[in-house]
Amino acid sequence: MIPTKLTVGKLFKENREKLKLELLTSEAGFEREILNSEFHRPGLALAGFLDLFTYDRVQILGNTEIRYLNSLTPQQRRESLEKVLQFDIPCIIITDGNEPPEELLKISIRRYICIFRTPYGTTEFSHMLSDYLQNVFAPRITIHGTLVDVYGIGLLFTGRSGIGKSEIALDLVERGHRLVADDMVVITKKTEEILMGEARDISEHLIEIRGLGLIDVRQLFGIRAVRIHKRVEVEVNLVEFDPNEDYDRTGLDQQTSNILGVEISKVVLPIHPGKNITVIAETIAMNEQLKVHGHHTPTEFNKRLLEKLKRKEREHLRQLKTRDFLDKDFE
Repeated sequence: MIPTKLTVGKLFKENREKLKLELLTSEAGFEREILNSEFHRPGLALAGFLDLFTYDRVQILGNTEIRYLNSLTPQQRRESLEKVLQFDIPCIIITDGNEPPEELLKISIRRYICIFRTPYGTTEFSHMLSDYLQNVFAPRITIHGTLVDVYGIGLLFTGRSGIGKSEIALDLVERGHRLVADDMVVITKKTEEILMGEARDISEHLIEIRGLGLIDVRQLFGIRAVRIHKRVEVEVNLVEFDPNEDYDRTGLDQQTSNILGVEISKVVLPIHPGKNITVIAETIAMNEQLKVHGHHTPTEFNKRLLEKLKRKEREHLRQLKTRDFLDKDFE
């Protein structure tokens, strides 16, 4: 699991333009860490109820909080803010372009707490900030493999080093499919059922071919041959063919792989010289598309087989009844 570290400075630099953030204090609090994806509106805390104050989150002050503070006398406002700002708050963001009380700025500067302001309304800003924080703190892991978008299905090729994952990816790209990541795939859990894969920044669009070296797929094949990220839907585990191994021949026993708690389809694919893995990979992707649309070939075949067996059984019973009648005909 890749640890997530988000500082106030990083939040500001990555969202300054998008969220229209304006720094109202100094950068002294930029090294404070934001520890989770939640944020808080400290209305009750400002009113004096601190028992359930989640101070370790980004604090948002909207129209309600600012108007409440402005309704207090300078002495009451200072006392209220002193109590709230005694905690290790990561940062404070003021929405709707509100003007912060002078006491808030002075105490925040003294305690090295950054204050930002945005012209966005509280609701709209909260949605945008939540999207960013959810993405930053989403569970993620790095897996040794190659991710390719094949007919709209994200195939994650895994297997021992040198088994041919990159070569298969290159062949698929040459056939018009799209590379997402080679060698190291960063997988992020977006929701309970969605895994998104992408390359590390340093190796984006690159494929390593043993004996040849690094290849820039985007430069060689064009922008259509790559994509930044793709949902991971099937793991294709490449293994060396073993004649003594009993491989699945019908597909009735559906295998799955668990990544970050999400179950995805898994295909164990034995390889040997002369086997066209690229065409098989395309078939795996198309077969997965059929499953998405409710058609599962092994299950359909099994139904036809059972129906045929039942018909044979009925025919056999009918023949037995006919034979029994003839055996009792003594004329």
